[in-house]
Amino acid sequence: MKKVILRILGGLIASALAVAGWWLLIDTRPPAKRPDLVRVPDSLGPPPAGYPTENALLAKFVLQELGLANVDLIDVEGPIPVPEGVREETDIVYGMGGDTELKLDLYSPKNLSGPVPGMIFIHGGGWSSGKRQDYKIYTTKFAEQGYVVATVTYRLREAGYFPNCVEDVKCAVRWMRKHAKKLNVDPNRIAVIGGSAGGHLSMMVGYSSDVSTLEGTGGHEGVSSAVQAVIDLYGPADFSIPPERNHRLITTFLQGRYEDNIERYVAASPITYVDPSDPPTLIFHGTVDTLVPVRQSDRLAEKFQELGMDYWYDRIDGWPHAMDVAQVVNDRVVKVVSAFLEETFAKPVVPVVPTALENMPDLSR
Repeated sequence: MKKVILRILGGLIASALAVAGWWLLIDTRPPAKRPDLVRVPDSLGPPPAGYPTENALLAKFVLQELGLANVDLIDVEGPIPVPEGVREETDIVYGMGGDTELKLDLYSPKNLSGPVPGMIFIHGGGWSSGKRQDYKIYTTKFAEQGYVVATVTYRLREAGYFPNCVEDVKCAVRWMRKHAKKLNVDPNRIAVIGGSAGGHLSMMVGYSSDVSTLEGTGGHEGVSSAVQAVIDLYGPADFSIPPERNHRLITTFLQGRYEDNIERYVAASPITYVDPSDPPTLIFHGTVDTLVPVRQSDRLAEKFQELGMDYWYDRIDGWPHAMDVAQVVNDRVVKVVSAFLEETFAKPVVPVVPTALENMPDLSR
């Protein structure tokens, strides 16, 4: 009897280990490497080592709770001090989203003697949550490096359904350019940066500045919304790709399934607007991202290569969605973004001048 019980227990343990092995190593296997798409200067070194799957990282989080492992994560909800040389201004109204005031927080180097590049951060949250303060961990760092940095609020949920939130963040660019002299911002050197939904909105700003139907009427009409650099952290670039096109977050944001309104999905996809006149782009994406699969960024990089466009792509093996909450990845992002902007903004300036906007078919409503 004792031997029978031991055999049963042994079988149960073996089954549990097999299931655990599947859960850790098989169910979210990363895609193949794409060295043909990756473009990051060798001088920046390799990205931090990741995990075989997203579940393997989740398992490490569990072990951390038990005191058996350590993952150095950033507490974005905790207090983030403002460096001595940086000025913080909060709750600045930059425009209107319908009847709602749109606000931003601004971080500037003190004692600026001349115009410097501007940066606008756009938070993520599936177009339904998140807040501008989520990016204070970045805004303070880049202001300390000498940039004038804003982090913006935009309309969420029903109020922000496409194209409303796109119109909001374009308004933020117009606000910065209109007030460039007062802010000590070079109006010809403005970058947008965001993660996840914020990455999507950053790309929409960067690639559709000539599309009048996406400008909105939130304020500062007649001022260009063009930017000179786009930085996308794991944002969706093409809503037509299955199966993610029928993810609940996307069908909610676009108010219907792909099959019911293909034109709307095309109009909301940043890749739709990509052409050789667009600004340089830096992409970050983890290969075990199960929310926004890395194939989204792969597809964008393929498009850039097809058109012979300037881009950087840090395709980071073994990291999931929102990977930059890990300190080692966050450090990598700051390092690579700094290098990208230094190179991009060191190039000859192409002045932004008011031009007639191209009237594309209104597919957005």
